[in-house]
Amino acid sequence: MVSGNERTFTDLEAETLFARISHRLERLYNIMQINRHKAEDEKAELQSLLSDISHQTKTPISNLKMINDTLLTRRMTEEKQKEFLQAAGSQLDKLDFLIQAMVKTSRLETGVITLEKKSVPFTDTLTAALNSVLALLEKKQITLSVHCPDHLTFFHDSRWTAEALYNILDNAVKYTPAYGSISVNVQEWEMYFKIDIADTGRGIPEKEQAAIFKRFYREEAVHDIDGISIGLFLAREIITMQGGYIQVTSSVGYGSVFSVFLPRK
Repeated sequence: MVSGNERTFTDLEAETLFARISHRLERLYNIMQINRHKAEDEKAELQSLLSDISHQTKTPISNLKMINDTLLTRRMTEEKQKEFLQAAGSQLDKLDFLIQAMVKTSRLETGVITLEKKSVPFTDTLTAALNSVLALLEKKQITLSVHCPDHLTFFHDSRWTAEALYNILDNAVKYTPAYGSISVNVQEWEMYFKIDIADTGRGIPEKEQAAIFKRFYREEAVHDIDGISIGLFLAREIITMQGGYIQVTSSVGYGSVFSVFLPRK
């Protein structure tokens, strides 16, 4: 015969077990919901990325088809043929840059490439970045000034940091008119090294400044200038992965300053 106290104890035990099962099922449901939303976000991001790639490659591919058809169907002088071939080369360079940038971004985001921070003189890193834009600077006759302490040595990934700085410098050269100027100034702060890259370009409206680091983003006012619009996105990824960040200050008509902050340790 089961007493009332024993029955009550058994009922409480059953309720406790049921509560535990219910709690675990609720946790499992929440985890599944989070994973579902994550999968949906990743799917939306992938669709957006594919749409962006399609949009970015559409123009150069169309231009290459048009140039090819023209060369095949029209008679023209050797000089004119050379002009068309140079135009085709320009479109191929754009596609090549896009593909290379996408590969670099993908490898960084998926962890295929990891950054290796080593104690390296920063002048070596900065020189590598500057060498990549010297031809463009000379072509547009843009004045370049650089101030960087010779003794500056700290832990960073020299190769990828140079890539990030190159993308910012390349952006500055593109949007700075002929005979303008670009300056690079490196300062030591208490917790960071600050690299300012200033230009005398057209400037960026305040409402656009938060968006310029998005992949493939371009403001309407600069669609007349050649560009793929992934360089700043890649630059921010590289700097962020090293514990740093990028700030931009700009005034329309007066130019922009991109400030890169890299941790001292």
